[in-house]
Amino acid sequence: MLSDEASAVQAKEGDEKMGNDPTRIARSVAIDTLRQRFSASGEVPEADLPTPVLRSWVRCHRLGMEMGERVRPPSTTRGDLMVARERSAMLLEHAAGVMEHLHEQIRASGSMVLLADASGLILHGIGDPAFVDRANRVALQPGANWSECERGTNAIGATLVERAAVEVLGSEHYLDCNGVLTCSAAPILDWRGELLGALDISGDHRNHQPHTLGLARMGVRLVERRLFESEHARHALLSFHPRPEGVGGLQEGLLAIDPDGEIVAADHQARVLLGIADRRPVRMGGFSSLFRSSFGTVIGRAARDPAALIELELRAGARIHARVRVSPAWQIGAQRAQAGGGARAAAAPDPSRSARRRVTLETLSTGDAALQFALDRCARIVGRNIPILIQGESGSGKELLARACHHSGPRAEGPFVAVNCAAIPENLIESELFGYVGGAFTGARKEGAIGKIQQAHGGTLFLDEIGDMPLAMQARLLRVLQERCVQPVGASAAVPVDIALLCATHRVLGEQVKAGRFREDLYYRVNGLAVQLPPLRARSDLRRIVRRVLDASGHHPEPARITVAPETMAILEAYSWPGNIRQLQNVLEVALALLDADEACIRPMHLPEEVVLSAAVDAAASAPVRAVPLALATDDFSLLPLRRARALDDEAIRAAIARFDGNLSAAARHLGVARNTLYRRMGRPF
Repeated sequence: MLSDEASAVQAKEGDEKMGNDPTRIARSVAIDTLRQRFSASGEVPEADLPTPVLRSWVRCHRLGMEMGERVRPPSTTRGDLMVARERSAMLLEHAAGVMEHLHEQIRASGSMVLLADASGLILHGIGDPAFVDRANRVALQPGANWSECERGTNAIGATLVERAAVEVLGSEHYLDCNGVLTCSAAPILDWRGELLGALDISGDHRNHQPHTLGLARMGVRLVERRLFESEHARHALLSFHPRPEGVGGLQEGLLAIDPDGEIVAADHQARVLLGIADRRPVRMGGFSSLFRSSFGTVIGRAARDPAALIELELRAGARIHARVRVSPAWQIGAQRAQAGGGARAAAAPDPSRSARRRVTLETLSTGDAALQFALDRCARIVGRNIPILIQGESGSGKELLARACHHSGPRAEGPFVAVNCAAIPENLIESELFGYVGGAFTGARKEGAIGKIQQAHGGTLFLDEIGDMPLAMQARLLRVLQERCVQPVGASAAVPVDIALLCATHRVLGEQVKAGRFREDLYYRVNGLAVQLPPLRARSDLRRIVRRVLDASGHHPEPARITVAPETMAILEAYSWPGNIRQLQNVLEVALALLDADEACIRPMHLPEEVVLSAAVDAAASAPVRAVPLALATDDFSLLPLRRARALDDEAIRAAIARFDGNLSAAARHLGVARNTLYRRMGRPF
């Protein structure tokens, strides 16, 4: 609490006359009357209050706050402020210069510029010394939390709730003690729509200027622009506006484009100009999907004259004026893309390349009915803040589905952090998940470490094999999911986190709950939607999966040329695949590695012997329900190498070599052995 003397001084200043402006005096009297009625009966005024202020009053009333409460001193310590500043270091770095610029515009007006984080904690302030002293009396200072639940209706707290610019004048503040202030604030959001904080200009309630809120909005636009340019420094930046004079101004839109010509981000103003309503990430595709010109043409023109304006036509028909900026880092990336693409130039991107790089729910669809059922359910849930529990056998693609969910939702541009709960030692899982402060335990790094949960802030946390998480950690995880805050090991304060949760397990969690190995309350918290991935042996799309694995392989110079012989596919279809898709990938990697330089067809001899023999056994066991594939029923070496190489007699080897005129590769294929095996046999006397 403040001293009685300080409170008396503050009250006296709050009661000072408002000068000779009759309009302000009349409004102040009207607001005071509304305050008395609202405080006495909770009667909601129907007029005379701006809508955001009225809504804030109602929220404060519901919290049980009294208008006559005294000033609350800051509850945070200097250490808390340092932690908050470190957490918002990027925001502070780019906002500091803007705040200095704004302060120059309002210098000597009895005002100050303030920056708050997303929780309402004031991180930094610049102001006229006389007003700063008065502001400190109502705790309007760095280290104080000005959220609505702490300070009642005020511009910082209201703008964080409303996610829009808000102005609160004099007695419109909910608490009487804050009536000496006039505050104008606007929210700072990143290009994904995530709330980062608020920029506020506060001053004496008698000196309100109508342009102050506009200055706050301008400052926010500058901060958001700097954050966007910093985050996408490795991308080409295209600034545009319908009018040529708008390019280079605050109303221009910004697009970030990678060396492949993929539009990876658009800032808020770009979305406004393009008619995209919300601020959530929207996948915009390649440059040519938005514009009628190719990206290569635009980059070429920009290279000839970087300062020139380029007129572009949108696919929708409208015309814009644009300027392109590329950094040295982007140029290096473009050169690498061009070098790695052979004849394909970076200026003419391959749209399939980005599709292979970022898997989505749509790209996972391969025609299997059971898988499609799971994909359709996930598509309806993604982005709705409902946790998804993925169940299936080991190797069935649970993490792949999790990544597809992440890339198909509004958090696609945020981090995707995967944690294998079964692979982390029990004594380390706490620090891995929650992080720790320096010196929290023996062996801890002196600078501390950020845990996986904090790393996933703004994106998706994927907890793989959550059924193997220790019970003690289950309790802590439950608290994080309930409170959306994480407290690092050794820390005194919790850190807010914004995450989407995806979990996976090969266990049946319901049975784990009954056995007492998994908390029931956590089970219902993570089991928002349960989806079951079918095992590979039950899927009908094996041929498509094989094709995709081959196309994605980097172990052959031209994977698209690789084919699979019919007898080889018969073996793959007959095998039971206990390791599911992961095992199939390994088998095909081995097959590709065994191909000779002049070979482009995977034959049975290129498969691991275990797969060939097991497939034969499985096929025989399933007859007569399923016909045994020809490759498994024949004794012809050209179809299946069921005989070991050592069983080959010398005459068979000589005959095969003679038959193919000394072509050892052809002879090896005929005999059903690897060419290296044939070389070894030829190294000893026949």
